[in-house]
Amino acid sequence: MAGINAVRHVRDESGWCPKRNEAYLGVLVDDLITRGVSDPYRMFTSRAEYRLSLREDNADLRLTEQGRVLGLVDDARWAAFCKKRDAVAAEQERLKSTWVNPKILPAEEALRVLGKSIEHEYNLFELLRRPEISYANLLTLPGAGNAQTDPLVVEQLEISAKYQGYIDRQAEEVAKSGSYESAALPVDLDYNMVAGLSNEVKQKLAQHKPQTIGQASRIQGITPAAVSLLLIHLKRHNLSRAA
Repeated sequence: MAGINAVRHVRDESGWCPKRNEAYLGVLVDDLITRGVSDPYRMFTSRAEYRLSLREDNADLRLTEQGRVLGLVDDARWAAFCKKRDAVAAEQERLKSTWVNPKILPAEEALRVLGKSIEHEYNLFELLRRPEISYANLLTLPGAGNAQTDPLVVEQLEISAKYQGYIDRQAEEVAKSGSYESAALPVDLDYNMVAGLSNEVKQKLAQHKPQTIGQASRIQGITPAAVSLLLIHLKRHNLSRAA
């Protein structure tokens, strides 16, 4: 990251840092900025509130496109990534549009693959969400079509299906926090002028000098109430500037 930003600085381009929901590097940098380094820092997965999204299997899906924009991903690697990404997306859509009808599916086939008969129509993606069903077995159902043979594509399909509910919930949390996460705090903000903040909170904010509301919210001792007061002050500050 230091190398990337050194080059971007020479080119008069803005600095780059992944967000907390994009990479553990983003968690590390944000922690060091907001909490300081008074103690030795170790990168534990428990430090990341969005760790369900920061998996080893989807690192390429999270960061390759950014790497391409930054000039770090060559044509061969980009082509390989696009092939995998497109294959996963295409197979997901095929599974969601392929339906299994209990009136047509033989009972012995349902018992063999699903462990029991189905009471109503399901698409293949819904069936793959069941923890006991693998992609390979699912695709042996009559009419399921041709299975993907790339093990990396199959792995991504199974993980995305079985963790879909949790992943969607976390995506909602990211979107919700994103509404104020990147709201910039003025560099010259005098926290003594923010009504309602305790002296302890004012001292911590003045000491750490957070650049955004998101960074301020992760400083130890900064409560959700204090964040709300900052948001109110920021809104008033922007309104007065506009006036």
